[in-house]
Amino acid sequence: MRKGSLELEGFLPARKYYEGGQGLDAPDRDTALGLGIATSERMLGICRGRRKFLAASLTLLCIPAITWIYLFSGSFEDGKPVSLSPLDSQAHSPRYTASSQRERESLEVRVREVEEENRALRRQLSLAQGRSPGYHRGNHSKTYSMEEGTGDSENLRAGIVAGNSSECGQQPVVEKCETIHVAIVCAGYNASRDVVTLVKSVLFHRRNPLHFHLIADSIAEQILATLFQTWMVPAVRVDFYNADELKSEVSWIPNKHYSGIYGLMKLVLTKTLPSNLERVIVLDTDITFATDIAELWAVFHKFKGQQVLGLVENQSDWYLGNLWKNHRPWPALGRGYNTGVILLLLDKLRKMKWEQMWRLTAERELMGMLSTSLADQDIFNAVIKQNPFLVYQLPCFWNVQLSDHTRSEQCYRDVSDLKVIHWNSPKKLRVKNKHVEFFRNLYLTFLEYDGNLLRRELFGCPSEADVNSENLQKQLSELDEDDLCYEFRRERFTVHRTHLYFLHYEYEPAADNTDVTLVAQLSMDRLQMLEAICKHWEGPISLALYLSDAEAQQFLRYAQGSEVLMSRHNVGYHIVYKEGQFYPVNLLRNVAMKHIGTPYMFLSDIDFLPMYGLYEYLRKSVIQLDLANTKKAMIVPAFETLRYRLSFPKSKAELLSMLDMGTLFTFRYHVWTKGHAPTNFAKWRTATTPYRVEWEADFEPYVVVRRDCPEYDRRFVGFGWNKVAHIMELDAQEYEFTVLPNAYMVHMPHAPSFDITKFRSNKQYRICLKTLKEEFQQDMSRRYGFAALKYLTAENNS
Repeated sequence: MRKGSLELEGFLPARKYYEGGQGLDAPDRDTALGLGIATSERMLGICRGRRKFLAASLTLLCIPAITWIYLFSGSFEDGKPVSLSPLDSQAHSPRYTASSQRERESLEVRVREVEEENRALRRQLSLAQGRSPGYHRGNHSKTYSMEEGTGDSENLRAGIVAGNSSECGQQPVVEKCETIHVAIVCAGYNASRDVVTLVKSVLFHRRNPLHFHLIADSIAEQILATLFQTWMVPAVRVDFYNADELKSEVSWIPNKHYSGIYGLMKLVLTKTLPSNLERVIVLDTDITFATDIAELWAVFHKFKGQQVLGLVENQSDWYLGNLWKNHRPWPALGRGYNTGVILLLLDKLRKMKWEQMWRLTAERELMGMLSTSLADQDIFNAVIKQNPFLVYQLPCFWNVQLSDHTRSEQCYRDVSDLKVIHWNSPKKLRVKNKHVEFFRNLYLTFLEYDGNLLRRELFGCPSEADVNSENLQKQLSELDEDDLCYEFRRERFTVHRTHLYFLHYEYEPAADNTDVTLVAQLSMDRLQMLEAICKHWEGPISLALYLSDAEAQQFLRYAQGSEVLMSRHNVGYHIVYKEGQFYPVNLLRNVAMKHIGTPYMFLSDIDFLPMYGLYEYLRKSVIQLDLANTKKAMIVPAFETLRYRLSFPKSKAELLSMLDMGTLFTFRYHVWTKGHAPTNFAKWRTATTPYRVEWEADFEPYVVVRRDCPEYDRRFVGFGWNKVAHIMELDAQEYEFTVLPNAYMVHMPHAPSFDITKFRSNKQYRICLKTLKEEFQQDMSRRYGFAALKYLTAENNS
């Protein structure tokens, strides 16, 4: 099996881990209970609501208090205090008598008796805590098991836990730097978005190193590998396991669940995950954590005997078989168990021959059931029905199941009760639930939460060396923070969190190897251009969007509400998350360029509309100019209009007429003539065949090139010289610039960007841009030698 690995280790602030209100470094229970009133109050705080515990604690309070009052009052004679020490008494009291000595011995005997009674009470209380008696909550008449499943059928049928009160007794510990292992099955474009939200909720609360084991198809692996590489979260490691290679293990099982074949892959985790991995938390992608995952990891310490599966009881009536006429669910113990959250003791499962166990059960049941309805959950429950001792029943707050007809409301009373929310309905956020608005808001909080804030260190924990992180720190350390252009230089090394293929993408390039992808970048203020571009360009598109987490969700809602965008599956949307004060225009272009699937790309900008039919025209030009075997950059002449409403020219003749009437202009003719002057628009007006033009200073045309062309230089951010530098490098690599005679694009008007405003109003911005330009030209001279000297000459003469 192919296995990719990302290791991102670091540190996070040292802090105690608390579970149920009890610190890990607290003294043991017997010692703590002997500490008097303060400790008793602490016990009351932990165990409030439990009358037996309250009575026992009050006993601990009262008996010592009464005893010492008695002793204290007995130590006065004639209103004067008498020392309890015989030596002190002899030294200071001439009235010391044999009678006093007998009273003293009697008191000491009484003290010893009280202390023995206290020790007996402590032992009794300790045993009571270990038993964790059931209790009634609210108006529910059913008694619920508050803590552990024992493996016997009586306790397994006890029902779901009715609340989230902290459990008494010594809490299982999780070491400060103990790594928590989490396994997730993920496949496809949309599932990767769900994984990100789940991971955010886990990272938000976590205080321990995490190791994610992602069973993913090739699509999800590409997306999530890039995301974690660019996220750079300290003390997080990610391993990938090829889900496509596991299909043969479960493909023989017919499955009607919407998760498809990937919904069965939890069954083979003992075989898939490393043999030295002893335990793992397995999560569905539609899970949201409301607490530290270490609390769930600690539950492993409560497993006893042959318990190897930690599960929450199913909160719907599915397995009771009474939902509709002829409803036949798979066999299950009572209400059955939900597999959205599973604790797996992998080492014990392997020793029990789990593979053979579930396979034999599935084969036997499929003879009558024909297929699974709830994927792996049906098979897990069938195995448990035959082997109830395998299960440790988790309290239901570890999997509050939000589907239309569940008893999830019995798992919590208020916000503090929530630990894990499970959107286990195809309706997801649209389920019917009394408190669905609250749950939806909690989910949306993590959905739109700034992921950059989760790059917190875990101080005090050893970490594995990360070469990429070390190189980044080295590069940043070499910068001079007193340099007036420091922020510009630093931007070049900023690692932006990147989520590729944010929406579903589906496209197969043409077999004739002439396919062209339109490449562009945009921010939220240019979103309105997307539908228009899709109407003008029917070919594949690769877009890099510079957005915050909240804006990414706004974009998602916008796209899903657009018939035009939803009808196009050949548009790749790649989210680059905001960080820093500059718009990283060339980084965005590089991201969009890197993730195309065609041999050629049309390097455009989002505020240009290509002429109708340009896609097919460019594909023909690729063959005509033999781009496959020559280093050519085909130029698409650029024009602009100042009108927000424009009757778009449908032909070159119509465009020329609009030029003559002043409805259209050559691009930037009135503010930046040099940028497109070498295109030679006068020649283009009458040209019928492609013609070659020479590079000139400040030339920045829009071109069609092979996908192996050089990237844009990242030192240029915001406004200025970002395209100019790229065209200069194409020329240095001896690309031939050829103007297409029947191609054109039109720039649509819009408000000026924030960066161009800074360029115009900030003198230091312009000084730094000039400095970066000179440094780029010097770099060109070093890389391309004597031939690059012309760029310095051309600049001086311009």
